[in-house]
Amino acid sequence: MTDARLRHGRASLGLSFFAQGVAFALLVTRLPAVQERYGISDGLLPLFLAAVPMLAGVGSVATEVLVKRIRPSVVLRWSQPVVLLALLWVGGGSELWQVAVALGVFGVAVGALDASMNMLGVSLQWAYGRSIMLGFHAAYSLGGIVGASLAWVGARWDLALFVSYLPVAAVLLPVVFVGSRWFVDGVGSGASAGGVEGGGKAGASGGFRLLLPLCLVMTFAYIGDATVSNWSAKYLEDVLGSSEQTATLPYNVYMVTTLVGRTVGDFGVRRFGAVAVVRAGALLAAGGFAVVAGAPGVGVGMLGFTMLGFGLCVIVPQTFAAAGRIFPGAASDAAVARLNVFNYVGFLVGAPLVGALGDAWSYRGAMLVPMVLVLVTLVYARSFASGSDRYGGGHERARTVDVG
Repeated sequence: MTDARLRHGRASLGLSFFAQGVAFALLVTRLPAVQERYGISDGLLPLFLAAVPMLAGVGSVATEVLVKRIRPSVVLRWSQPVVLLALLWVGGGSELWQVAVALGVFGVAVGALDASMNMLGVSLQWAYGRSIMLGFHAAYSLGGIVGASLAWVGARWDLALFVSYLPVAAVLLPVVFVGSRWFVDGVGSGASAGGVEGGGKAGASGGFRLLLPLCLVMTFAYIGDATVSNWSAKYLEDVLGSSEQTATLPYNVYMVTTLVGRTVGDFGVRRFGAVAVVRAGALLAAGGFAVVAGAPGVGVGMLGFTMLGFGLCVIVPQTFAAAGRIFPGAASDAAVARLNVFNYVGFLVGAPLVGALGDAWSYRGAMLVPMVLVLVTLVYARSFASGSDRYGGGHERARTVDVG
């Protein structure tokens, strides 16, 4: 495999991460408009929102089965257009059943998309022999910022959902489909740096025990992420007394710091090793939740959310990368698909957990729960180690790769 093909594969996969960030942000940031268009009641809305990640988990599990027969690049090549078309359907329907089916299709396709994207990312990182996984997730964060900005424009000018979504789909659909020509599939083998001889199988009972710590870390990281996504605005306004306009800032700051942290994070992994970076991220995120919980005012609260962005952003990409090291070769695809399910578990648990604790106890106290959970990452930090605890610098052997 030539360096040029690897570079093209890396660029095309980065484009897919970016497009997925745009599509997901366009959906979630315009949920009030979706609710109004279809007359979805406040009582029914949580069911719709819960169904999407649940079906995404189904899509991720289905991808584990599919990649035994076809390449992950094929799954990604066809699932990404489905996500974009389902987004258009959400914007263009008129009946409640239509949006229900559209969101269902969106959810299943997102699960397949997330799993296959990260499979390709893990195999490309192996081929490069150094940390590049954070860069892919940085592209996703950039897409999220772009998508949220486009959604703001649509809301500001009171554009219909279909009118808001159509130009984005019209641009991204052909771009990602053409870009999929350069996807690179990993077909490597060899002993894992984590000590599983011959590439243990993720589906075996012993293999799952090795994967379980990463599943817990993934769940706890997404509980923290869901806390920021769903409760930062309410916390700033209701607890810290900010204006409604100022209350929109924490999530924007969180997204920007996530982008910055992921952009430079790969350099940190190459220099200090994955274990050190994950530990630092967990401590910084826990400190962020502590600052938010104890903040006397808006300024200190914003500092806490800034710390959260820089801390949480490194954990999820490194969790996928660690799964690829523990289960090398073809076994990594199954490991990534199963690990990806816990992305949605954390998302499902995080928002109602903080809300229930906030109502029953206090929102300041509720912020301490994700703080404790993210600190559990320190217990499992050794699961992120390669053989030399320095992923990169030639310590990992490149996989054999084929162009998908």
